Amino acid sequence: MISVFTTLFIKNELEQMFREKHNMIPFHICNILITFIVSIVADAVLTIYIFGENYNWLLHLLILLFMILPIYFLGHLAFEKYKSVYKKYILAESGKILVLNEKYLKKKKWPAKFKKYNDF
Repeated sequence: MISVFTTLFIKNELEQMFREKHNMIPFHICNILITFIVSIVADAVLTIYIFGENYNWLLHLLILLFMILPIYFLGHLAFEKYKSVYKKYILAESGKILVLNEKYLKKKKWPAKFKKYNDF
């Protein structure tokens, strides 16, 4: 799960860097492959070197694939919901700001004493 949310965060940053407004399928494919490779390597190392058992590659590949896909899908939905809730504003096609998000404005701000911490 940590790997899934890390790759989703990186995907979000890359989309912002490339200024993409829609989800890019190649980023999703790369995220799933990265997560899959990390999990299969960790599983193989634990099974072979730590437990000293034989490793059935096909069985473990299928099990990990069916574990990763639902976690990635649910994580993606949760991440998209979080992004939309705390979005600062909504832009029109012309680039003008339509609506400021009230939930973003109500987010807890730092107290005033921390803004000028080193002034004295």
